[in-house]
Amino acid sequence: MPAGPGSIAKAAFAGLALASLAAWPLLAQTPAETAPTPIEDAAPAEPPHDAGEATASASATDLAEVEASLNLSRERIDTLKAEIEAMEGDRTQQSAALIAAGQRVKMAEIEVADVEERLSDLIVAELVIRGRLDGADAEIANVLAALQRISLNPPPALIVDPDDALGSARGAMLIAAIVPQLRARADAVAGDLKELTAIKEQALAEEETLKANHAVLEEEQLRIATLIAARRQGITQRGAQLEAEEREATELAERASTLRELIDALSARAANAATPPASDDMPSLSPEAIRLALANAARSEPAVPFPLARGYLARPANGVTVVEFGSGDGFGGISQGQSVVTRAEAQVVAPADGWVLYKGPYLNYGQIVILNTGQGYTTLLAGLESISVDIGQFVQLGEPLGQMGSRTIGRTVTTNAGNAQPTLYIELRQNNQPFDPEGWWASNEQTG
Repeated sequence: MPAGPGSIAKAAFAGLALASLAAWPLLAQTPAETAPTPIEDAAPAEPPHDAGEATASASATDLAEVEASLNLSRERIDTLKAEIEAMEGDRTQQSAALIAAGQRVKMAEIEVADVEERLSDLIVAELVIRGRLDGADAEIANVLAALQRISLNPPPALIVDPDDALGSARGAMLIAAIVPQLRARADAVAGDLKELTAIKEQALAEEETLKANHAVLEEEQLRIATLIAARRQGITQRGAQLEAEEREATELAERASTLRELIDALSARAANAATPPASDDMPSLSPEAIRLALANAARSEPAVPFPLARGYLARPANGVTVVEFGSGDGFGGISQGQSVVTRAEAQVVAPADGWVLYKGPYLNYGQIVILNTGQGYTTLLAGLESISVDIGQFVQLGEPLGQMGSRTIGRTVTTNAGNAQPTLYIELRQNNQPFDPEGWWASNEQTG
């Protein structure tokens, strides 16, 4: 016996109530709990050239500012500082800790980018389901309107008025058509609600993962800042030679009108420094021997000659390569390096062992770092916002050098992202001639 119009109306209203449950806040509309924002890199201000005590004082001030910006507990901060104080005077341990912390930051940045991408996909999926549920609301409303009209003017029963059999048949046919349609729509709505619930649960889990990785970023960046401050506080008096080197490098940068001129001048000045001389005779080293040499945190010069480091260099920052070597640079020229769009405030590490030839602002490149990596090779990184190493300092592969900003700094590249995202420009040179960095990067990013 077919259900009466009143029963059908009740069922339809129940289905509409189910659909109303879909009016949950959208992920895209309701901000998730604010995750800790990665802190600014604790790049100490450029040290004055008069005394090491002033440098140590500036480092301590910068570190205090970093600590004040953290969401870490006082207990955790004190624990980290105690760990680093135990390394006092041991530059080998400090270097190893810096490289390990830099690696953990890079891994956390990769995970953060992956989580953000998954959350974006979940938002899109939720919007699609929400659109279907909104469409179901309109469709069910039309059906309910039809049922309401039937309930106000129901078809006569055959037993009462045999002459109106045609009207009764039409009413029964209408009801028979509506019932399966309502059932199908109710099943579809129930399925969408179930999927929406699953998306909500997955999004909450992703948010927890995101918070955990932001906490890692904060902790490791504090560790890096504390290690840098500890190393600088250990210097009681800056050597006159190093101070003169910094002043001369700054003067050369002010006079040089191109990167080629700057690198030529810096390389000539460093020719008499205690760096490994260029040699045509490269030792034959197995991959195991190269990895073992790179794992030696006590080294004070490049672990292996630069040509042997091909396939072992660390990518300076996580990101997407948007301009390759040899392609158009967006300004009518040919790119002599690679341009990588990074996340905001991304960490930048040394791609190879080397000495800092120059660090600081240069022309329209933003903050740059130039490394002398031996055998006539140099590495240029441009577009940074802050730098945490000093001219003349030896840095190991994977050691933190500085940090990107929140947008493109300097006229380094033109991409579809415009200036909305920070862009790191990477250039490798041999005898001041740029060459393609591709093929030099390690497939395994383990650096310490």
